[in-house]
Amino acid sequence: MTLAANLGFPRIGPDRELKRVTERYWAGRVDEAELQSVAAELRAANWRLQAEVGLDLVPSNDFSLYDHVLDTIALLGAVPPRYGWEGDAVGLDVYFAMARGAQSEALDVPAMEMTKWFDTNYHYIVPEFWPGQSFRAASSKPFDEFREALALGMHTRPVLLGPVSFLLLGKTREGSFDPLAAHLEAVTSVYAGVLRELFDLGAEWVQLDEPCFVEDRSAAELEALAAAYGALAEAKGGGKLLVQTYFGHVGEAYPVLAALPVEGLGLDLVRGRGNQDLIDRHGFPEDKHLSAGVVDGRNVWLNDFGSSLDQLEGLASTIGADRLIVSPSCSLLHVPIDAASETELDDELRSWLSFATQKLAELDTLKRGLESGRGAIADELKINRERLDSRAASPRTRNPTVRQRLGSIDPLTARREESFSERSIAQQERLGLPALPATTIGSFPQHTEVRKKRLAFRRGELDRDSYVRFVEAEIQRCIEVQEDAGLDVLVHGEFERNDMVEYFAQRFEGYAFTRNGWVGSYGSRYVKPPILFGDVSRPDPITVRWWKAASSRTKLPVKGMLTGPVTMLQWSFVRDDQPRSDTCYQLALAVGDEVLDLEAAGAPIIQVDEPALREGLPLRRSEWDEYLRWAVAAFRLATSGVRADTQVHTHMCYSEFNDIIDHIARMDADVLLIENARSDKELLEVFRDFEYERAIGPGVYDIHSPRVPSVEEMAAGLRASLRVLPVTRLWVVPDCGLKTRAYEEVIPALTNMVAAARVVREAPETANTEASDS
Repeated sequence: MTLAANLGFPRIGPDRELKRVTERYWAGRVDEAELQSVAAELRAANWRLQAEVGLDLVPSNDFSLYDHVLDTIALLGAVPPRYGWEGDAVGLDVYFAMARGAQSEALDVPAMEMTKWFDTNYHYIVPEFWPGQSFRAASSKPFDEFREALALGMHTRPVLLGPVSFLLLGKTREGSFDPLAAHLEAVTSVYAGVLRELFDLGAEWVQLDEPCFVEDRSAAELEALAAAYGALAEAKGGGKLLVQTYFGHVGEAYPVLAALPVEGLGLDLVRGRGNQDLIDRHGFPEDKHLSAGVVDGRNVWLNDFGSSLDQLEGLASTIGADRLIVSPSCSLLHVPIDAASETELDDELRSWLSFATQKLAELDTLKRGLESGRGAIADELKINRERLDSRAASPRTRNPTVRQRLGSIDPLTARREESFSERSIAQQERLGLPALPATTIGSFPQHTEVRKKRLAFRRGELDRDSYVRFVEAEIQRCIEVQEDAGLDVLVHGEFERNDMVEYFAQRFEGYAFTRNGWVGSYGSRYVKPPILFGDVSRPDPITVRWWKAASSRTKLPVKGMLTGPVTMLQWSFVRDDQPRSDTCYQLALAVGDEVLDLEAAGAPIIQVDEPALREGLPLRRSEWDEYLRWAVAAFRLATSGVRADTQVHTHMCYSEFNDIIDHIARMDADVLLIENARSDKELLEVFRDFEYERAIGPGVYDIHSPRVPSVEEMAAGLRASLRVLPVTRLWVVPDCGLKTRAYEEVIPALTNMVAAARVVREAPETANTEASDS
C-alpha cells in the first residue's frame, strides 16, 4: 500500500500562540507549567489536523520551543561548560541560556552561535565540540512527545536530526580537531539508546534527518555515514528507520545512502531534481521504501497534480507502489499554516496558493490518485488544472514596461565609475568622520505602542496625519538616543516598517501580502514573507520622507535605509515561472530607483542591506559561480548610479561569509557591516589572508540576546578586529538591527559601544600596525 507522510509541521500555532507564551515566559509573566501546557495544546492540534487529513505517518518531536538543533544539543548533553550545566536533565534555564545568553549574578554568558539553516531563512543554534567531550541522553523530549500522541490515540513517527548531520553542522574552537572522527562513536551510541527506547515505546518508524548529504561531502564523511547507520541498525530491533534528505540532490552520497541498513530513504524531488536522475541511472534498492518528496515544502504555489502523478506513476512502475511514501520535499516548517485564512486576498490569487494545511491535502490526493487511479480524483485534477492555467494566463504576472526596461540593459556590466580609493576621499571630505566611526544597522526598538499605532492605522482607526505625527515623534526620540549615546552616523529607526522586506514589497508592484502567513525565523522571531507573483516595479518614492524627517532633526549624517534585491528575493515566496535571476534584476531596478531618490534628497549615506546573499548560495559549490554572478550584479545594478561622494553601506548577518569574501568585495560597497560577535570572532580570520580594501564594521555585540555587553568586552572585540584591519577602515556597530530589543537594553548597550570606541581610539594597543590602505 502506498503511504502518505509528513516530515514536519509549523510549530508556531495559527495565531502565533507559541511566540506569545514563550515571550511571556522569558518576561516572567507565566511559569514553565503554562509554557508547556500551551506547547502541548499546539502539538495536539497539529497531530489531529494531520491525522484527519488522512496521513499514514504523522511526525512527532518536530515541535520545538526554540530550535530543533538546540533540542538535539540538549538530547545529547552537548552543553558547553560555560552554561553551568550540572549533568542532570537539561532544564529550560540552561536551554534558553544557550539560545539567548544569560545575564544575572549567577550566570553572565553570551548565547551560542546562530547561523542559517542551509539555504533557508530559518536559523539554528550551532553545536560546539571539543576534545574529551562526553555525550549522554539528557532530555526526554522525543519520548515525552511520542507518549503524548499515544495518549491522544495517535501513533506517530518520531523525527530526529541524524547523528552525522548533527556533527557536521557544529563547530570547534580547537583548530585541527575533527569532531566527526572524534565523536561519531560516542554520539551514535547515544542515538542507539534513544532509538531503542522509542521502539520499546511502540514506534514503528523513526525518521532521521541527514540534510548535510545534499551538499558536497568527502569520502571520510561518507564513510562516517555508513559507519553510523551500521551501528544504529544493531539497535533498532524490529523497528524501521527512514533516513531523510532535503533541499537538494544527494549526488555522490546516493550509493552510500542506498546501501545503508535502513528501511527507508527520503529524497527531495522538487529542489533535488537530480535525485530522479540518480534513481533512473542507478536504480533504487529493493529493500527500502522511497519517501518521494513531490510536494514543495519551501514555496507556496499549488502542486501540479498531473506532473506529480506522472513522476509518482513512473516511480511506482520501477520501484513498486507499495514501497512509495508520498511526502513533501522537506518539513513544512518553512511555509505558513493555512491559505484558507487569507480572506483579504482575492479569490483568483488565493486559488494559486498552497500553505501547510493545503499541502497535507495534496499529499492525500496524490496518494489516492496513485493507489486508485486518476479517475478516483477526477474532480481534484480538473480544479487543479483550471487553477494552474489561470495563473499561467493571468496578465497580472506580466508588465511589458518592466520587461522592456530590463531588456534594454545588461545587468552584468553595472558598476560605479570611480574606484574605492577615489570615492573614499570624496566621502571623507563630505562626512568628516572620526577614526572608528560608530553607527547602528538600522532599526530601533519596535515597542508595543509602535505596533499598536501601526495596526490602528492599517485598520483605519487612526488617520494618516496622526500616524505620521506619531512616527515622527518616535524618530525624534531615536535621534536623541543616538546623539546622547555619541554615535557618529545616525538612522531614523524604521518605525514605519513592519518588516524589512514586506514594507518595501507593499510599495512595489508585483507582490501580494498575507495577514497570517507567518513562518519561523529563529526562536520567537517570525517573519511574514510577501508573495512575489508578478513583474516588479516601484511606482513612487518610499523612504525619502522618513529620511528627511530624521535628517532635519540633527546636524549629524543620517543614513537612508533600504533592503537589497537579493534579500527581497530570498525572503519572499518567489514566482516559479521565470528564472530567479530575472526576478532579482527587476527588484534591483526598483531598489535602484529608490537609491537615486534618496541621493537626490541629500542622503550622504545609503545602506542597502543584503543579509540573505549567502543564504541564496546553491548547496553544491559547482553551482556557486552562476548564482553569485547574477546576485552580485543585482546589487551593483541597484547601487552603481550614485555619485562618488555618496557612501554605500551594506549589511550581512548570521551566515558563513569566509568562503565568498571575494564575491562580497565585488559588490563594491564602500562599507560592509557584518555579524561577528556571536561567531566568537571567527569571521575576522578571513581578513588575515584576504586583503579587503574597503571599510568594514564587524559587529561588536549580539543584539539577539538581551545581554548588555560591558565597555571592556566590546573594546576587546574592537582590538581583535584591529589585529587584522587598519584603524582607518574599521567601523563600530552592533551585529544587527535593534528592532527586537527594548530601549532599556539598547541605550546602555549603545552607550557602552561608543565608550568602547573612544577607549580604543585613544589606546588601540594591539592594533594591526602593518595594515595599510595602500
